Amino acid sequence: MTTPVDLEDLAEITDMCGALSDQTRWEILRLIGVEALSASELAQRLPITRQAIARHLGVLAEAGLVETEHAGRQLRYRALGGRLSELARHLETIGRGWDRRLERIRSIAEEQASRD
Repeated sequence: MTTPVDLEDLAEITDMCGALSDQTRWEILRLIGVEALSASELAQRLPITRQAIARHLGVLAEAGLVETEHAGRQLRYRALGGRLSELARHLETIGRGWDRRLERIRSIAEEQASRD
């Protein structure tokens, strides 16, 4: 049995999915999932400007997928694994629901085929 998702959780889920809908943000998230990096450090590793990276980091932060930490005068970004795990659990729940539906369809089709 699945746990219902309230509207606030649904808004957070759609915000996270929206933030992850961009390939560059996925790459940024992958990199800061390994180690905390500043926007300048990310700009050295990716083929986009520091300003573009700052915008992408803003989207990820607004969706609750990254947090900042100060390292001296630098502001570094780190991926929030707990938020990503939460999103993964929601997607897993949806996947299990589809699996049950598909299994039921398969079962009905086999019953129908055995009658013919």
